[in-house]
Amino acid sequence: MGLLDWLFPGRGFGIDELARRLDVDPARLRAMRPSYREFTIAKRGGGRRRILAPDAELKALQRRILRRLLRRLKAHPAAKGFERGQSIVSNARVHQGRAVLLRFDIQNFFPSTRAKRVNQYFRRIGWNRPAARLLSRLCTWEDALPQGAPTSPRLSNLVNYRLDARLAAMAAKLNAVYTRYADDMTISFAKDDEDPAEQSNRIHYMQRFVCRAVEEQGYLLHFRKKLSIRRRHQCQMVTGLVVNERVNLPRKVRRWLRAVEHRSQSQRSFSLKPDQPLDYRRRKQPTLTATQLEGWRALQAMVARQAADG
Repeated sequence: MGLLDWLFPGRGFGIDELARRLDVDPARLRAMRPSYREFTIAKRGGGRRRILAPDAELKALQRRILRRLLRRLKAHPAAKGFERGQSIVSNARVHQGRAVLLRFDIQNFFPSTRAKRVNQYFRRIGWNRPAARLLSRLCTWEDALPQGAPTSPRLSNLVNYRLDARLAAMAAKLNAVYTRYADDMTISFAKDDEDPAEQSNRIHYMQRFVCRAVEEQGYLLHFRKKLSIRRRHQCQMVTGLVVNERVNLPRKVRRWLRAVEHRSQSQRSFSLKPDQPLDYRRRKQPTLTATQLEGWRALQAMVARQAADG
C-alpha cells in the first residue's frame, strides 16, 4: 500500500473487511503476488489466442472473489455472455426474425479492458482506495483483465455496465434491440423502414454511435472481419447461430454433423488426431472422436431445446 493510500484511504470498506469476506488473513492477502502461466490456443477462425492461467493459489483466491464478491452484483440485461441462465441461444433469440441485423466485434476484448477501469469499478461499488487497488492487483495482469482468470468474464460484464446501458438506450431510441456476448455486439431492427434513405441514415448513425461509445471505453472494433449489415433475405448469424426465421445451427454445420453421424454408424471406430483443431468448415474432416461427437450432440440438443423454449 502506498503512502497516499495510507494517508487518504477514502470512503468505503477497507482491506480488513475484504479479508473477512474472503476468509483470508489480511497479511496474507496483502502479501499475495500474482503469478500466471502463459500459453496459446488455436482460434476457430485462424490464428492463436493468448491465455494467461493463474497459479493454483491465485486461482483459488480469484474463485473466492468471484463467488463471494462478484456473483451477486448486477450486470446489464443486454450482457448475455458469462451470465447465469444465459447462453449463445438466449443471445441469438433476441434477434430472431428481425429485418435488419448489425454485428460488431471488439478487438482483443479482455486485454483491452484496462486495470484502471477495474479499479474504478471497485471504488464505485464501495471499496476504499487500498482495497480497490488490492482487488485490481489480484484480478488484473499486465494492466488488463487476463484471459484465463476465473474473475475476468464476470468483471468484463460488470465494468461495461454503462457501455451496455448506453448502447441499449440508443438502440431503443432507434426502435432496435441490443445485446452483447463477450466481444460480439449485435443490434437488430424489427422493420426495414419504408424510406430506404431514412433507414440507411438510421443504420449508419447507429454504427457511428457504437464506434464512438466503445472507443471511449478503450476498445477498438474489427471493421474488416465482423462489422456487417444483414437483411432478412441474407443469412443472419448471431454468436454462430442462424436467426432468420428461428434459432438454429447453420445449414453447413447440420449437414456436416449428419455426415459425421452417418460415418460413425457405419464404422465402429472413428477418430480425429488430438492436436487437430475441430472445424466443421474442413471438407475432408467428416470424423470425430466419441467425446467430440457427444459434445456436438449436446450443443445441437441445447440449441433445439432453448430455441423451442423461446
